[in-house]
Amino acid sequence: QVQPVESGGGSVQPGESLRLSCQVSAYMGGSYCMGWFRQAPGKKREGVAGITRSGSTTYADSGKGRFTISQDSAKGTLYLELSSLKPEDTGMYYCAAKAPCWRGSVVLTPEEFDSWGKGTQVTVTS
Repeated sequence: QVQPVESGGGSVQPGESLRLSCQVSAYMGGSYCMGWFRQAPGKKREGVAGITRSGSTTYADSGKGRFTISQDSAKGTLYLELSSLKPEDTGMYYCAAKAPCWRGSVVLTPEEFDSWGKGTQVTVTS
């Protein structure tokens, strides 16, 4: 079973950057979708960015132009580059996987995904 494990979170000041990583424990086959979600205290989990096996990316409006999702399929690793961070970006960031996934682009809703990591905390504060 696929088990994502996130890392790279931390506490930064507004305007700074972070790089999150997600290591997947098992081979996901020739077709999969992966995504990053976040959840702030008292709020629902929301999609941030997603990527398919073929490299098609999807971004939520909140991260467009600031966040970049990428993958190293050979290493089974997903990344999320967070730049120009704002206090409202604070939250627990989760990596999620769905395999198989035959969509041409990722649908950024939690119900789409089968496997979840435990999360990595991102705190943006001055």
